[in-house]
Amino acid sequence: MTQIKKHSLEFEKPLLDLEKQLEDLLQSSKDSDLDFSKEIKGIERKIEQTKREVYSDLTPWQKVQLSRHPNRPYALDYVERIFTGFEEFHGDRLFKDDAAIVGGVAELDGRKVMVIGQQKGRNTEENLKRNFGCPNPEGYRKALRLMKMADRFSLPIISIIDTPGAFPGIGAEERHVAEAIAVNLREMASLRVPIIALVIGEGGSGGALGVALADRVMILENAYYSVISPEGCAAILWKDRAFSSDAAEALKLDASELLKLGIVDEILPEPTGGAHRSWDEVASTVGKSLSRELSKLTKSKSENLTSARYEKFRSMGQFVTDSP
Repeated sequence: MTQIKKHSLEFEKPLLDLEKQLEDLLQSSKDSDLDFSKEIKGIERKIEQTKREVYSDLTPWQKVQLSRHPNRPYALDYVERIFTGFEEFHGDRLFKDDAAIVGGVAELDGRKVMVIGQQKGRNTEENLKRNFGCPNPEGYRKALRLMKMADRFSLPIISIIDTPGAFPGIGAEERHVAEAIAVNLREMASLRVPIIALVIGEGGSGGALGVALADRVMILENAYYSVISPEGCAAILWKDRAFSSDAAEALKLDASELLKLGIVDEILPEPTGGAHRSWDEVASTVGKSLSRELSKLTKSKSENLTSARYEKFRSMGQFVTDSP
């Protein structure tokens, strides 16, 4: 298992300083006969208070930063904790395998499902292998191959989203990445099995949407889903990435705004401070939500699923004005 280093964001530093004080005090208490219980309880109270102050009113930009936290659980971390019997499949049968997208059959509460996830790496070596979570065309074609297999064998599809976006390299363009995403959207619209998409971190533009045309779209509390990154938007509108915070606000990319706009169907809560603070807790929340929604969707007829899915996405972006 990859060793995970401690990492803190700028706005988290007051909390991290207190946690370090508590750690040192606990060690001192262990190494000596002195009683530090009063001081320990005092710091623990202060930590809880600081947690509430730091995380109770995060800005959209701070949520984007949390969504990218390097200690945040990734797709395979959820697969390990939620599903059983995961058997990974490889390759698109056209070019090669793309490690930025993983997928295979598994069981969720005894029910066979097809799981597809966008996977980042924990270190430089892993990120080079996974292309920093940015899929190539062959990744989307692999995902489609697995989704068609799921359709053939009547397996519900769980799609786990976490990508800055599709890879924009020359090779990806030569192998038609835009076409691969477009074909996925067309084909997913007509699949006869239930599809659930879950945004666990970054939901970057078409790179995310290429595996997210689903009957239910859920998002973690501190994840985001956007047509462009805040940095990219700031570079275009303000000609300066320093305006990323303003861009994040304007893009309405955080979970609460996405729910208001009807882009997502449900927000799943994270542990105080973010998913990286308790992988097991957030995985438990996700697992229960997936199981609940899957139970509902499997009761629907296939023709009802496809028609409702089509209408769901066609209605997005419509503007209704009052008649004069």
